[in-house]
Amino acid sequence: MATPHHYEIDVPASAIDANGHANNVEFVRWMQEAAISHADASGCTKLTTDAGATWVARSHHIEYRRPAMLGDRVRVVTWVENIRRSFSLRKYRFERVADGTVLAEGQTDWVHVDVATGRPKSVPAEIVGLFDLKSEA
Repeated sequence: MATPHHYEIDVPASAIDANGHANNVEFVRWMQEAAISHADASGCTKLTTDAGATWVARSHHIEYRRPAMLGDRVRVVTWVENIRRSFSLRKYRFERVADGTVLAEGQTDWVHVDVATGRPKSVPAEIVGLFDLKSEA
């Protein structure tokens, strides 16, 4: 596993659905928030902007194991698994902080997009170098 980034949230009342636990859609939101937090902390956001690009989610996959409840503190552990030309696979693990229970695991396939053209753009070596992995370009 590449070096992970930790992002924590407290499950708010607005995340709770009719079943009494955090709605599955919230996990997708938390994935995006954790990815942005990691990108900001690593310098990826700045380098991406400087390159005239942005990251767009192409697909998400989540396997739910246990529910997140109102007031739970949830740690989202995320890391960049690989970078392939214009694409990057990011993985996530959701843990309840109080007891370490794994609530869910997931991944997002991201595409690096040229802002001017809207088309995929190769990820610059400077961005690849921010993460402890090798490009599979």
